[in-house]
Amino acid sequence: MANARLVDYVSDKGKKLQAALYLPADYQPGRSYPTIVYIYEKLSQGLNRFPAPTANGFNAAVYTSNGYAVLMPDISYLVNDPGMSAVWCVLPALKAAIATGIVDAKRVGLHGHSWGGYQTSFLVTQTNMFRAAVAGAPLTNMISMYSLIYKNTGGGNMAIFESSQGRFLGGYWDNWEAYVRNSPVFFAKNVTTPLILLHNDKDGAVDFTQGVEYYNTLRRMGKNVV
Repeated sequence: MANARLVDYVSDKGKKLQAALYLPADYQPGRSYPTIVYIYEKLSQGLNRFPAPTANGFNAAVYTSNGYAVLMPDISYLVNDPGMSAVWCVLPALKAAIATGIVDAKRVGLHGHSWGGYQTSFLVTQTNMFRAAVAGAPLTNMISMYSLIYKNTGGGNMAIFESSQGRFLGGYWDNWEAYVRNSPVFFAKNVTTPLILLHNDKDGAVDFTQGVEYYNTLRRMGKNVV
């Protein structure tokens, strides 16, 4: 995409990483801009791709065309800590982007869907750096999610946690502390960021009850969530 650059940063665990930073279409050097942080594992490799602006899912060009910067940081994972890994990588990336002068630190939103939605839901329990957040189809309780059905295939979710994105070393009965410390629902009391949860009961990947569980927990605590 035109007006894009890489931002180098170091995770809280000492790993050198990069983030793609897309500038507003009307970018003027010396000005700071409201920024959307979009997360899903590693995204910096898409720096030079141009997405035609559409309303189908997240689209960086829609935001840059409307005066926003967009930051897409890379997340490097440690086993047993998929949520904390996002904290260790995304927040240093945001700080590095703010240091460029392009990102207005007081006007940063966070957005993620599915696995990115999970990490969005978790990040807002660990930081107040974001003005608002949108979590689409998020996993929110790693323990209850483990035993639910992946309806797209009819199988269980176990493989997601033990041999795919979860990166846990076994089931929750052998790894209780790790599953708890990486579940947004158990840290809901920490949330101060206004949050939108997007979910629906036809989702074949992340069960709708995950969104309901987090929403009801946040509402019970009087949090700003819709």
